[in-house]
Amino acid sequence: MAEAHAKNHDFHILNPSPWPLLGAFSGFLMAFGAVFWMKNMQIGTLSPGPYVFGLGTIGVLYTMYSWWKDVAHEADAGDHTRVVQLHHRYGMMMFIASEVMFFVAWFWAFFEAALYTADPIQISRVEFTGGTWPPKGIEAFDPWHLPLLNTLILLTSGTTITWAHHALLNGDRKGLKYGLWLTIVLGVIFTACQAYEYAHAEFGFSGSIYSSTFFMATGFHGAHVIIGTIFLAVCLMRAYAGSFTPKQHLGFEFAAWYWHFVDVVWLFLFAAIYVWGSGIGHAAH
Repeated sequence: MAEAHAKNHDFHILNPSPWPLLGAFSGFLMAFGAVFWMKNMQIGTLSPGPYVFGLGTIGVLYTMYSWWKDVAHEADAGDHTRVVQLHHRYGMMMFIASEVMFFVAWFWAFFEAALYTADPIQISRVEFTGGTWPPKGIEAFDPWHLPLLNTLILLTSGTTITWAHHALLNGDRKGLKYGLWLTIVLGVIFTACQAYEYAHAEFGFSGSIYSSTFFMATGFHGAHVIIGTIFLAVCLMRAYAGSFTPKQHLGFEFAAWYWHFVDVVWLFLFAAIYVWGSGIGHAAH
């Protein structure tokens, strides 16, 4: 009987899981609560928006934790065969491609507003920007101070995660942990510098197309840095728990991919929004 039920294929048949349903329901609650919150809608005298949104957020975070913990246990149990790993890689590639298009939207908005500040057909555009970029009254950040420092920090973190990856491939557990620690610390420093920059900005989120596109693009990148830092922290805990081998380390590999993606996006942000975006404004004056 045991031989009759033995696994004779390279695929992993998943057990029934509550996480897809719970995740979908929690995401719906988040969207529902966000609409009620932003529209300040009420049911009688009650404003349920923030509470529904918070409940949905808790559900999403719990789903993420539980689902990914199950995936990690599957990996440690040897369920991630070469075929399964290949499919996971395809999935991660498509996820990163979707993230690329997400940032393309913010770059598109920024460049469209910056390149057509004085479009005579769109009179309102001239009124909002004054015909220059950055718009009149906006003091853009000097790209060669804190933004440049943040660029160097993030580029350095790309080298440390690569060091950790090579250490893992060569069976160097100590190098793996050191590389992960350095990358996490650099990620935290980057986030702290970004928060300091926001706190000392001469402009707020609302009031101009420049400020809204600036904060949306850099803010979402900052959120990705925080997510990537948490991703790496989980990998570090798994490394201390004895997970990951030179041939079985898909979770760590995906974390490294994600971190390199964050690095590349920042290079485009620095070049386009900080350097080019402030330079054409000075040239116009």
